[in-house]
Amino acid sequence: MDCPPLIAPGPPLTGGQVSRYSRHLLMPALGELGQRRLLAARVAVVGAGGLGSPSLLYLAAAGVGTITVLDDDRVDETNLQRQVIHDSDAVGRPKVDSAVERVRALNPEVRIIGRTDHLDAANARELLEDHDLVLDGSDNFETRYAVNDACVALGIPLVWAAVYRTEAHLTVFWSAAPHGQVATDLRDLFPTPPEPGTVPACGDAGVLGPLVGQVGSMMAAEAIKLITGTGEPLLGRVLFIDVLRAAQREIPLAPRADRVRRARVAPTVDPAAGAEPSTTAMISAADLRSRLDSGGSPPFVLDVREAHELTDGRVPGAAHLPIGTLTGDAGSSAGLPRDRDLVLVCRAGPRAHLAATALRSRGFDRLLVLDGGMLAWPGPIELPTDRSGDPTNGAPLSPSPQESA
Repeated sequence: MDCPPLIAPGPPLTGGQVSRYSRHLLMPALGELGQRRLLAARVAVVGAGGLGSPSLLYLAAAGVGTITVLDDDRVDETNLQRQVIHDSDAVGRPKVDSAVERVRALNPEVRIIGRTDHLDAANARELLEDHDLVLDGSDNFETRYAVNDACVALGIPLVWAAVYRTEAHLTVFWSAAPHGQVATDLRDLFPTPPEPGTVPACGDAGVLGPLVGQVGSMMAAEAIKLITGTGEPLLGRVLFIDVLRAAQREIPLAPRADRVRRARVAPTVDPAAGAEPSTTAMISAADLRSRLDSGGSPPFVLDVREAHELTDGRVPGAAHLPIGTLTGDAGSSAGLPRDRDLVLVCRAGPRAHLAATALRSRGFDRLLVLDGGMLAWPGPIELPTDRSGDPTNGAPLSPSPQESA
């Protein structure tokens, strides 16, 4: 469903602006009014790194009138593989300084503001309150939840993305979305941050540079759509991208039914303190192992990683369905039990939560997520085999020890 424009149009275009933005003006869906809305917009980009780099460049090129970039880090040589707003001469400099210079060189008409403040729960609302929308390109969970909760309190949309190696998630959160649109925020997808150290950072796991560029550009496109009221923004939908398979899938996202929509953060409140319980309960690795070893009626364990990831082993007896099989309009949940606990497992946890969201939309209610994923599993593990029909090979669910127990 189309969304109304976020911004009222600014003053008429000058002759120079007509020339610079002529390719926008030729588009019936955007046109002169859309360009005037872009020039009047105030956008905050959190992070001048892998996602922030293409977002900043395309927002500036599109003529977004005021852009604030927030980052307290410095350019490192390892950043240059993907953070394309910086160059070799910028190594050692504050990322904000490098980004501001590049944006000004690209489009001198844009008002670009650099902030080196460390954004956290105490100052997020103050730093973001004078903006129409926010793009989150940060690289840590503390910042992500602080940004989300501030946007909820301010009632402004948040374009959000996350990248892991060769996979990415992209969506738009807006707790105060217009009537007819799905109003969600980050806590509808991931209610609480993972425990520190359970999800590897880019420096530990690696990331494919072009994927970051692709996703950051899509974030800029979502922002332009929201500002101008062009097209259908990713509200109530999480886009999952697997660049190795050149595949994209959508996962529906709805507000959690167990909470009231409200402003949840004050400048002095830590969003991790007193966080509301997840609609998808977590189970620790120790508790899962105990339940599997205790006999009786153990939980059904479903590994939602890709088939190639199972070479590292899986929870013994776990069935396998890649997350892409579970998500999207044509997603399949055939063979999954509804009369026993269903434990979802991925490498670190995020994909398992996405799978839980998809299954909950199909009526599954006895869902658990393995806290920390396989990174937290102490063993034993079951290694893949070459048996025909083994779930390891991504075939339809077949009998396993846990199913026959």
